[in-house]
Amino acid sequence: MSIDWAELVRALGLVMVIEGLMPFAMPSRWRAMLLTIAQFDIRGLRVIGGCSIAVGLLVLHLV
Repeated sequence: MSIDWAELVRALGLVMVIEGLMPFAMPSRWRAMLLTIAQFDIRGLRVIGGCSIAVGLLVLHLV
């Protein structure tokens, strides 16, 4: 299995665009969200991260 490096770089670029939408469009709400997330315990953060990974893998599998 070979890696298509150009495809990987495009995917990472798309992730950066998506990640940048909230702080660009709504910086004050984004900051408030980060402050709320910072108050979560470690277990809660792991659950959120795990769910995010699972949903992302499901989307990749279906597409």
